[in-house]
Amino acid sequence: MPIGHALAPPDMSSESGKIPVPAAHRPLDLEPVVPASARGTRLRAVPRWLRRTAGPLLLLVLWQVLSTTGVLHPDVLASPGTIARAGSDLIADGTLPSAMAVSLRRVAAGLALGGVVGTALALVSGLSRLGEDLVDASVQMLRTVPWVGLIPLFIIWLGIGEAPKVALIALGVAFHLYLNVYAGIRGVDAQLVEAGESLGLGRWGLVRHVVLPGALPGAMTGLRYSLATAWLALVFGESVNADAGIGFLMNQAREFFRTDVIVVCLVVYAFLGLTADVIVRTLERLLLQWRPTFTGQ
Repeated sequence: MPIGHALAPPDMSSESGKIPVPAAHRPLDLEPVVPASARGTRLRAVPRWLRRTAGPLLLLVLWQVLSTTGVLHPDVLASPGTIARAGSDLIADGTLPSAMAVSLRRVAAGLALGGVVGTALALVSGLSRLGEDLVDASVQMLRTVPWVGLIPLFIIWLGIGEAPKVALIALGVAFHLYLNVYAGIRGVDAQLVEAGESLGLGRWGLVRHVVLPGALPGAMTGLRYSLATAWLALVFGESVNADAGIGFLMNQAREFFRTDVIVVCLVVYAFLGLTADVIVRTLERLLLQWRPTFTGQ
């Protein structure tokens, strides 16, 4: 075949004037690839506070519907509307604010006492091997004893006034703070301690600038657990010969089958506990700004 004829362009004389393309060489219809981080964008576009409140609101609506239709009897559990009216009445006559003030004083006193004792024992045990030998075994042994079961002994030792209630709260708080502060101290990276020693820091300099800041995340975790335990201990403490406080209101309501007042008191307990947790979270953000953490995707 002549060279000129072999290099000639293909025949383009067709009705459409286009070169036919084989099916194997035609471009495929590609779908856009959506990255994993972009999935669920519509759901994340909804404000977070709305997403967090959607579940409780649905439960509240279901509760009200069951109460209105008679499926849920008032003697078993009052309706949300009845509970709201009972709470409003308790606030209007000053009963609920007074009870909250008494309960808050008890929790504050128990938290302060237990916090000082638990933190001090954790420092002695965590910073010294001798202190660990003297303290840790005793604390671990006492920790296994159900602290609620000590109520009869507290009543015998301290009477039936405020002292046993505060002591019960302090006991629960001390154990949580001890465990978390001790674990935080012993969890400090040994290389950081060696770096501090190489920079000329003495023992107390290491404790102040290396060990305590490294143990702070554990201490904040222990504080959150301690607050939750403090409110739990308050419930048990105020059920023992209390003449004031939220637990006293609950005991009175139980005698008269007032489920609406009982639920109001439970809501107050939950609100106070949530408020305390928010305060601790705020402290964590302020004191632990140096620690990058994963916040979810």
